[in-house]
Amino acid sequence: MKSKTIFITAIDTSVGKTYYTGLLAKYLKSQGINVITQKFVQTGCDGISDDIIEHRRLMGESLNEFDKDGTTCPYVFKYPASPHLAAELEGKIIDTEIIFNSTKKLEESFDLVLLEGAGGLMVPINENTTILDYIEEKRYPLILVTNAKLGSINHTLLSIETIRYRNMKLLALAFNYFNSESELILENSKKLFRNYMKVNFPSSLFIEFKGEIVEDENQLLKTVL
Repeated sequence: MKSKTIFITAIDTSVGKTYYTGLLAKYLKSQGINVITQKFVQTGCDGISDDIIEHRRLMGESLNEFDKDGTTCPYVFKYPASPHLAAELEGKIIDTEIIFNSTKKLEESFDLVLLEGAGGLMVPINENTTILDYIEEKRYPLILVTNAKLGSINHTLLSIETIRYRNMKLLALAFNYFNSESELILENSKKLFRNYMKVNFPSSLFIEFKGEIVEDENQLLKTVL
C-alpha cells in the first residue's frame, strides 16, 4: 500500500466528492481491502456527519463505533458555511491535530483511510490554515474530483496547477458526469481534462464516474495499491 490515508478533495462544493469517496470505498471493500472513510469537518449538520452517513449507505454498511464516537468526523457544526466561520459561530477554533489524531486512530484499525475534505482546496480551516496547507503538511496523496459544470475548466486547472506548485502527489482526477447541464460541454471538458492530464501529469490517473456506476474499476485499484 502506497499510503494509509488518501485525501479526497474537489474543485468546489457540491461537485461529487462525497459520492466518489463512498463509491471508491465500496469498490475497495469488494476487493478485500479493509477501508474506512473519514470526513475532515462537516458544516450545516447536527449530530453524526451527513457525509459519513452517505458514505455508509453507498458502502452498504451501518454506522460503526468510530462514526458514533466522532472519530470519523471530529468536527460537526450547525451553520452551513466555511469551516472557520461555522466554528467561530459556535465559539470554537478547529484544531487540526485533533483531526490528524483521529486519522491516526483509524489507521491503526484499517488498511486504508479515505479522508474527504470540505469544499475546495483553498477553504480556510481557521485563520492560519487552509485545506491545501493541511494536505501539504501531512504529505497525503490526493484525488481531485471535478465535473462539467460551467466554470469547472478554470477551477480544475487552477486546482491542478496549485497542487503541482506545492509539489504534492496527485493520484487521480475523478471526472463526475452527474449534474452536467450540457452534453456538448461535458464531452469537451472530458476531452480537455484527459489530454491535459496526459501531457502534464502522465503518472496520474483520469477516472470517470457516473452516479453510482464507477468506470474502469481496475484504474481505481491502481490508484491506491
